[in-house]
Amino acid sequence: MQRAMKGIAMENNRKAVVDGVCNGRIIAIVRGFPPETCIRLAEAYLAGGIRMVEVTFPQSDPAGWAKTAEAIRTIRERFSGQILAGAGTVLTREQLKMAVDAGAQYMITPSVNTGMIREAVQAGLVAIPGAFTPTEVVAAYEAGASFIKLFPVTALGPGYVKALRAPLSHIPLLAVGGITPDNVAEYIAAGCVGAGVSGVLTRKDWIAEGAWDKIADVARRLVERARPNA
Repeated sequence: MQRAMKGIAMENNRKAVVDGVCNGRIIAIVRGFPPETCIRLAEAYLAGGIRMVEVTFPQSDPAGWAKTAEAIRTIRERFSGQILAGAGTVLTREQLKMAVDAGAQYMITPSVNTGMIREAVQAGLVAIPGAFTPTEVVAAYEAGASFIKLFPVTALGPGYVKALRAPLSHIPLLAVGGITPDNVAEYIAAGCVGAGVSGVLTRKDWIAEGAWDKIADVARRLVERARPNA
C-alpha cells in the first residue's frame, strides 16, 4: 500500500512539473541570494505569472548549501499550490539528498550525469539536466530526463535549436543561458517548450532598491512573449 501511494505521489508530482513547464514555459533561476530574498523574488515572479522557481546550489561554497535547501523548503511551503520549487546546479548525491529532504519537485543540472538523473527520478523528482550536443541530449533523455536544458543556448542561437529538433523532435528542450524578454520568443519558435531565466530576473540593483514591481514586470513580459505566436 505504501509503495502504491508513493508511486501515485511521484506520478502526480511529475505531471504537475511537466504541466508547469508546458503551460507556464518560464522557470526563474535564483542564484546566490539568502532565503529571505528568495522569498521576495518568488513573490515578484508569482505576481508576474511565473510559477516555477529554481534555487541553485553554490558549488564554491558548501556552507551555503543549507541556505539553498532552506530557501527551497520555504518556497515550497509558503507558495504551496502556486509555485513549483526546484533545486538547481545539483552535482552531488549530497546535494540531491538535501533537495529531496527540502521538498524540491524537480532537479536541474548544468551537465549530463546519467546516474544522478536516474537517482533523482527514483527519488520522485523530475530531472532536467543540462546538455549541449546531440549525444548529450539523447543520453540524458534515455536516462529518464523529462526535459533537456539546452545550455548555454545563446552561444549558438535559435538556428542550433532548429537543427537539433530536426532529428530529435521527440525530446522536449528548454532554452537556458542569456534568455531575456527580447529573445525568448525566438527560442520558443525554434522549438523549445520553455526557458530558464536568471539575469534579467535577479538584477542586484533592483533587489537592493526593493524594486519588486520592476522584477514582476520583467516576469510578466517573459511569460507573455514565451507564448506560441505571441
